[in-house]
Amino acid sequence: ILLLCVSEMRADPARYSVPEEAERGSFVANIAKDLRLTGEELLARQARLVPEGEKQYFQLNQHTGDLVVGEQMDREELCGQSEPCLVRFEVLLESPLQSFRAEVRLTDVNDHAPVFLNKEIVLKIPESTMLGTRFLLESAHDPDVGNNSLQHYSISSNEYFLVYTRRRSDGRRYPELVLDRALDREQKAEVDFSITAGDGGTPPRSGTALIRVVVLDINDNIPVFTRSLYKVSIMENSSEDAIVVVVSASDLDSGTNGEIAYSIVQNSEENFETFKINPETGQIRLKKPLDYEETKTYEIDVQASDGGGLSTHCKVEVQVKDVNDNAPEVIITSLTSTLSEATPPNTVVALFNVRDRDSGDNGRTTCELTGEQPFRITLLAADAYALVTSETLDREQVEEYNVTVRARDEGSPALSVSKTLLVRLLDVNDNAPTFTQAVYTMVLSENEPAGRSLGSLSATDPDTGENARVRYALVPPPTGTFAAASFVSVDAESGTVRSLRPLDYEKVPAFEVTVCASDGGSPPLSAQAVLRIVVRDENDNAPVLLHPAPDSGAAGELVPRWAPSGYLVAKVVAVDADAGQNAWLSYELAKATEPGLFRVGLHSGEVRTARAVTERDAARQRLIVLVRDRGQPSRSATATLAVALVDDFSDAFHQLGRDPASGEQPQVAEEEMLTTYLIASLCCVSSLFLLSVLVLTANTLCKPRIRTELSPPSPSCYAGGDFASDGVGGTGTLSPAYRYEMCLTSGSGRSEFQFLRPVLP
Repeated sequence: ILLLCVSEMRADPARYSVPEEAERGSFVANIAKDLRLTGEELLARQARLVPEGEKQYFQLNQHTGDLVVGEQMDREELCGQSEPCLVRFEVLLESPLQSFRAEVRLTDVNDHAPVFLNKEIVLKIPESTMLGTRFLLESAHDPDVGNNSLQHYSISSNEYFLVYTRRRSDGRRYPELVLDRALDREQKAEVDFSITAGDGGTPPRSGTALIRVVVLDINDNIPVFTRSLYKVSIMENSSEDAIVVVVSASDLDSGTNGEIAYSIVQNSEENFETFKINPETGQIRLKKPLDYEETKTYEIDVQASDGGGLSTHCKVEVQVKDVNDNAPEVIITSLTSTLSEATPPNTVVALFNVRDRDSGDNGRTTCELTGEQPFRITLLAADAYALVTSETLDREQVEEYNVTVRARDEGSPALSVSKTLLVRLLDVNDNAPTFTQAVYTMVLSENEPAGRSLGSLSATDPDTGENARVRYALVPPPTGTFAAASFVSVDAESGTVRSLRPLDYEKVPAFEVTVCASDGGSPPLSAQAVLRIVVRDENDNAPVLLHPAPDSGAAGELVPRWAPSGYLVAKVVAVDADAGQNAWLSYELAKATEPGLFRVGLHSGEVRTARAVTERDAARQRLIVLVRDRGQPSRSATATLAVALVDDFSDAFHQLGRDPASGEQPQVAEEEMLTTYLIASLCCVSSLFLLSVLVLTANTLCKPRIRTELSPPSPSCYAGGDFASDGVGGTGTLSPAYRYEMCLTSGSGRSEFQFLRPVLP
């Protein structure tokens, strides 16, 4: 885009003119018309003037496009005798970037009159001077140019002299006095008249000086220079009082008429201030250092006079040679000292000009940046540059840049100058907060009161100001999910996590919530992290018995008398709702009728015989098993087992109906329960009897009909494989199970059921 804009710049500058000393606000031109833009477009594109020098002499009205004088200008002060006198500037437009060169010519106003350096000019002329002899007079000085500069000389009325106006090679005019009538010292020893220098301005201005001509006696020979024109060159860095040239003249006369004195005819104030001559030797020396950039050529008129008053003249042309004594200048015309870090590449940061007052190679310059920085220099026009961004910026990496622009000329030795521009970057919210961890895990004790601090979250944002201010919040869970966010809160400023209610580990062992960290930018950026809360279990639950059931009283178990050591009597099963060590259960025999007969597995809860059962052991045993967890403090529960040592099943219910703890005295409650069982058994037996009678009656009536259809009767025996392997018993009172063999006859009028023998393991 920049290359396209530069290629579209106007090659020829727009030219305007304005008279010098014009008042502030004076109209110069309408730039909008020349650029074919409207006032609104100028305002939208931020049109502005960029002067070539350090001073701005014009102003641009962005609404109308009018170019007006911003400050009064003196053409002679700005340009001296140079013509034309041009004030150059550039019109800079943005979006897109365009530059138009323009120049305003200051037209001269006749505001200076010619001035003679010496108000009285004395000439000594011998009376024998031939008619038509010319005498060079001192020139008047007029800083104006063109028609307003010095145009002619005239003298007041007299009998002896005429004046002619001559022009030098540089265009300056000087007067020559011509003898028109022979002088006679005896008639008139001194002739006085005035000389007037006039310019061509409107109205014209003039300056006068008095000429006194002293008539001398005859001097036959005038001095003669060895050369009528001396051409010399001198380096501009020559020291003060350095010899420029030595002029030489000779006179054939003798005595005082042959003694020559040299002098410089003051044809300009500049020559008078710069050079001096030794009146005896003719050595011309410097009175002050030379400056090629101010004056490149001097033309000196040297006069040689003898003692008799005769004189002659010669010219000395002094060419000043340029020396690389001026370093380049970097002139900043526009600077954006603060820049957004979101600024795209190729954004203009500064506009500047590079100027070198030297000439030739000494005045040719190059421009570069020092160091590795995200900027580059673009050439807009001759000696006009733009500092633009070359890549994207990031304030988080570098907050400010010291951009050093170095300008170097091509002289020998080369001179250079550096200028440093400070560019600060403004923050843009381009960085989201970052959590120090992706998952935070915090521990909360069970039943902990609300308001306890669990820890804190931390997120950082490399931006600055409000863009770096981080606030924390819990992300609401999706509708219909577990509302874990109601258990904890997060402080918006500090990120401190606090509990909102006591928690029960058995209901909520752990939960996760999502925490969002947002910065204060516009629009805000955010990041999320997972907060996992682990509830630490407390021993707040005692063991719960599953077998035997805690509300069933003492569980009855049968143990045969022949049971060996290690015989499994029962298994106590318990659970604990706590976790970890609080749920580790241990079993121990707290109390027993005969402590040495039974033992309990520490971790299994299995109740086994510690030795073989003997006839001396009481038939009824009562065991209390203690179940304890390992919490601090520990909690426990007890299970009661009633164990009957039996020889067979007929003795089992008799033994279980008695409590060994009561000795020979039956308890009332047990007797009432036994009575209830007997009544229920009687009812069952009666019902079975009536049912049997009905079945026999039906069988008697139907037997003649079906006897012919039945096969001959054969006895069948039902072995043990036709029954469940458990026989009579189960998980209740009989362990291990008992098995019996039985035999039935079919086809008879009645069936008999007989226990033959028990099948024991």
